[in-house]
Amino acid sequence: MPPHPGTAKTSPLSAELHPILAIDHGQARIGLAATDLLGIAAHPVETIHLEKTDPLERIAEIVREREVKLLLLGLPLRLDGSEGTSAQRVRLFGDELVEKIPGLPLEYGDERLSTTSASEKLRAAGKSARQQKNIIDQAAALEILNDWLEEQG
Repeated sequence: MPPHPGTAKTSPLSAELHPILAIDHGQARIGLAATDLLGIAAHPVETIHLEKTDPLERIAEIVREREVKLLLLGLPLRLDGSEGTSAQRVRLFGDELVEKIPGLPLEYGDERLSTTSASEKLRAAGKSARQQKNIIDQAAALEILNDWLEEQG
């Protein structure tokens, strides 16, 4: 996936790139996951409930706290790879992130089926649909991050 206009393409294997903050943007909640400082491990961070918290403010705060070097925003492509209204909404949010946190690179990662994959893994770990509700968005962000890292090689 091409980087956001105005950002440089970076290699995730470079230690200077970590930590990466991955974002699973939804209409009600935003899930976050991040790599560690060395890029060895990725882990869930938190879920932002949009009716309670300004996501741009909270993400900017997490970026400062964790000294994030790259934002990875999940892009909800259609199964055929094209972009629809959901992808347009996410790109607008990406533009707002770039404005809120200037100078921080933003890349997009394919998030097709990330929630489905995350749900299957949580179910396999013994979590019911009800138990998944508070963590599914973080788990989806983790899927987006792990898939993107694997893609980068």
